[in-house]
Amino acid sequence: MEAREVMRVNRALNKMSQLYRASKARKLAALGLHPGQDVLLWVLAQEPDGMTVSQLAARLGVEQPTATRSLARLETGGWFRREPVPTDRRQVRIVVTEAGHRLLPAIEGVWTELAEETLGEVDEERRAIVLDALEQANDRLRAKVGEEALAES
Repeated sequence: MEAREVMRVNRALNKMSQLYRASKARKLAALGLHPGQDVLLWVLAQEPDGMTVSQLAARLGVEQPTATRSLARLETGGWFRREPVPTDRRQVRIVVTEAGHRLLPAIEGVWTELAEETLGEVDEERRAIVLDALEQANDRLRAKVGEEALAES
């Protein structure tokens, strides 16, 4: 890759990351959420019986203390409850409440808006090419840094 193209790639990806995160933060703030909390709540909601903090952390690819901190920040919203695990008194199961389930369509709506605002004007064929290229780039980077890099961000 030539230096000029390298600069374009770096500038485009850095700017895209900043703008996407800022737009996502603005949209989620209207729901009382911060980036990352949307994914956490959505993942939790996929398990009707809930999951332990360690299960949630594993599913999100983060360390358990990170998941615990995120849950603590979310707790005031009333979007989940903690229930004891009958087979292990040291564990608690995190279960999404009805209020949390009612929030899911709005979260998915934010994701849809972001996708449409980001790539909506690009025709279907070019969008498929862009998505394939981004997924391949993610796979290459994941292989280089491993999933633990996600836990640090």
